[in-house]
Amino acid sequence: MTTLPQMVRALKDVTSAEAVAVVNRDGGIVAAELPSSVSQETFSIMCAAILGAAMTAATELGHTPPHRVLLESDDATFLIEEVGRRALLVLVVAPERAVSDLDMAVSRFAQAAAKDLD
Repeated sequence: MTTLPQMVRALKDVTSAEAVAVVNRDGGIVAAELPSSVSQETFSIMCAAILGAAMTAATELGHTPPHRVLLESDDATFLIEEVGRRALLVLVVAPERAVSDLDMAVSRFAQAAAKDLD
């Protein structure tokens, strides 16, 4: 049986990500592969806040809450996506990686991880 930390490590390898984390909705780390220079607590809380802010903005406009938020900068793409009802996946990749190329790996990860997280 594969553990969630092993699944996070495998997703990081498959996607060549700089960082991968599974975070609960209030910002607590569930499992992560982050650079050692990163504050896991700050990173996880801010990522949860970003998805929460996007949900609030969407519902204020009368739209359904988003399941995924993308942040793109010159040197990274952040994908923040719901995994199950209580957690989210954060994946940070190089900007040249097309998000569409990550969809299959992220989808498989989300399906497998959701069983452990719900």
